[in-house]
Amino acid sequence: MLWTRWLVLLLCWGATSGEQQADESDGAPPRQRSPPPVEPLDFGFVPAAVYDTHAYYEPGPIGILFHMVHAFLYAIQPNPFPKEMIVKVIQQNMGGIKIEEWRKPDNVVLLLQWIYYEVGFLTCATIGITFVVLIPIIGMCFCVCRCCENCGGEMHQRQRKNADCQRGFYTASLVATSIFIILGVLIAYAANHNVTTQIKSTRRLINTNMRDLKTFANNTPAQVEYLTAQYTTAKNKVLSDLDNIGPLLGGRIHSQLEKEVVPSLDTALRMAGAMRETKEALENVSSSLEVLQEGTAKLQASLSGERASLSNTLSDPACTNGAVSHTCNTIRSTLAQLGINADFSELPDVSHALANVNTVLKTDLSNIVQKGYSSFNDTPKLVHEQTKNIVSGVKGMLDKIGTEINSFSKMFPVQESLVNFTNFLNQGQKNIESYYSQVDQLDFYRWIGCVAALCMVVLVLAFNTLGLLCGACGYDKQATPTTRGCLSNTGGNLLMAGVGFSFIFAWVLMAIVTTLFVVGGNVEKLICEPLANRQLFKIIDTPFLVHPAKKNFLPGMLFQNPNIDLTLGSLYRDCHENNGLYHSLQLETMFNINSFLNRTVYNKDLAKVFESVQVDLQDIMLLEQAGRDNLINFANSGVGEIDYEAYLAEVNKGVTLVDLLSFSTDLEAQADQLPRGALENALKGHASSIRQIHREQVVPMLQAMSTLSQSIKQLQRMSNNLPVKVTNILSAIDAAEYLITHNASHVVKRETKGYIQSLEGYFKQYREWVKNSLTAEVAQCKPISNIVDSMEIVACSFIVDSVNTFWFGLGGCCILLIPSIIFSVKLAKYYRRMDTEDVFEDGQEGWN
Repeated sequence: MLWTRWLVLLLCWGATSGEQQADESDGAPPRQRSPPPVEPLDFGFVPAAVYDTHAYYEPGPIGILFHMVHAFLYAIQPNPFPKEMIVKVIQQNMGGIKIEEWRKPDNVVLLLQWIYYEVGFLTCATIGITFVVLIPIIGMCFCVCRCCENCGGEMHQRQRKNADCQRGFYTASLVATSIFIILGVLIAYAANHNVTTQIKSTRRLINTNMRDLKTFANNTPAQVEYLTAQYTTAKNKVLSDLDNIGPLLGGRIHSQLEKEVVPSLDTALRMAGAMRETKEALENVSSSLEVLQEGTAKLQASLSGERASLSNTLSDPACTNGAVSHTCNTIRSTLAQLGINADFSELPDVSHALANVNTVLKTDLSNIVQKGYSSFNDTPKLVHEQTKNIVSGVKGMLDKIGTEINSFSKMFPVQESLVNFTNFLNQGQKNIESYYSQVDQLDFYRWIGCVAALCMVVLVLAFNTLGLLCGACGYDKQATPTTRGCLSNTGGNLLMAGVGFSFIFAWVLMAIVTTLFVVGGNVEKLICEPLANRQLFKIIDTPFLVHPAKKNFLPGMLFQNPNIDLTLGSLYRDCHENNGLYHSLQLETMFNINSFLNRTVYNKDLAKVFESVQVDLQDIMLLEQAGRDNLINFANSGVGEIDYEAYLAEVNKGVTLVDLLSFSTDLEAQADQLPRGALENALKGHASSIRQIHREQVVPMLQAMSTLSQSIKQLQRMSNNLPVKVTNILSAIDAAEYLITHNASHVVKRETKGYIQSLEGYFKQYREWVKNSLTAEVAQCKPISNIVDSMEIVACSFIVDSVNTFWFGLGGCCILLIPSIIFSVKLAKYYRRMDTEDVFEDGQEGWN
């Protein structure tokens, strides 16, 4: 038995009971962010064992006869299975059956209950015994009575008017009875032959069950080895995550801190862009102001000259003419409009602010901010550098754990246990096969005995059949009873011979039927039916059945521990569902692998190493001091001190007091009202000169004013609360740096805990996978339930059902022999040659 225990331990070691413990605090814990989901691991599929046995039996056409027998037994015994009564009988007679014990009231009650349960069988058995006892006596009395020329022994036939009708009735009745007897013989023979046929199928069941047990024994170590090998999958995943601790853990920390850090750096980077835009705007203002100041002076001179020239033209004597003077006066009144409107000479200079901004831009703030980005984005690298020693230590521990697991599996003599178990199966199969010839010989003797019993019935049937044929063929209506022919007389004698053999064989056959009925019927009702509906398991699994101090029978026999909650019913149910033997036998009570896995796969030492992971972010600097000074200098550059209102007031004015294009158009229109001549041409010349001034001087100034207006508005917008904006940027960066250097510890701890939980999750996945595999895939114990089912098929379906069908058919034949005797005796009177007959003087006779 030592090798079997080694094999059980081998099956045990790869499972875990999946026990979990949770500590609950009195107060509700604070709500925390849930850790990231653990990546599922693919452990593949455990090598599956393929079993050949199909423990299912379909009887075919003979199943109809089996159902008839079952219905007959149910009619005789409709009571439910007496589970409680059997349990009480077993518990009260474990020490042996003692006659004096049955005199106790409790036992008397049990006996009466048992008699009540067996009343159907007892009644039928009593009828059978009565039949066995009375048939020989009746047969002897019948023979003596006929020898005394009574009971139909007198060779004289009296006159009967309905003689032909009676003869026909007796003939038909005997034929019908013989047909039913033939059916009974056929039923019994079919059952007898089915036993022989199914015994050959039994060999197939034995071979497949043995082959399945060998498959079970050979495949289980490979399955267990596969479980141990898959530790490498979890180990490699942990090592991969440890190698990538920077991107994984550092990335998690970075993603949590970037919510505060990145926005502050983004504002600083946007401010660096605003500096460059401010410089461009100041340069545009400076250049536009210079253009406007120069253009204003030039335009003033041009308009003054044009105004003086136009005034001289209007002094022409032609304007004194009464018809022309009105037009000239009108034109003269508009000469004052030829002047400038905006004066840019008084606007303040922005060169000082531009010089300050240029000084600020000598420091590349964008580059400094990008360094801050880079420093913060180097968090994964920083984490990798700071945990380098821890990672190398964990790798060594994982390699050691893998070695311990492999060494543990090698502690058991797997090959020796496998060889011993295989040899045991081979030797057992050889021992079973050595009985095949004896079983065949015994089955042959059984078959001969059953056929001999059926031949007794067939002999009676032969006499009845020959008697009917001879009697019917030799019967002559014209012949008198004393003149009947030899063939008719032979038919009557054959019928009487059948009656004699019926008396000789009927009681023997009934004795066989009664014996088989009592045994086979009770086996069907007390063993086969309870085994089919698993009621029999409930009896065996009854607590304290075999001993008052031993709760369960099966674990007490297997593990010498009857307190384990393991029953034969649960074992059969789990094995029938093809679950693993570890789960089915509850082997964790014998050897709990969970503790071993907790000590090895993820032990306290490994947990301490993981918990020692510390990440320091003190070296991260978001903004150098030069960048801070740069922001402050920009705030103090004087951009916010520019008089933007003065600029906007001037640029909102027109360049000239009047639109020169409109003025020149009106001047031409008024010139057209004058008579053709030198005055008209002079005025149109002035209009053309004014258009030229507008095109060459006013339009460039308008463009410069537009640029100046856009730049001033842009500067005004950017410089609005500039010191406050810079202060806010510096405060945000200070807050982010403070978060990183002082308050990031809880973020680091939380993310480190989540990272460690993900590593633990891989080992938990491995343990759960081992547990599920041990439950459903490793050492699948289907062969055990197949053995039980095969035993049920052989014992009940092959043998008991056939035996019950045999006595059912043979018993029907025995019962039908009684009417066969009566009808044969009655019918023989009409075929045998009589010694005397009734004589009538009128010559009319009627014979019975």
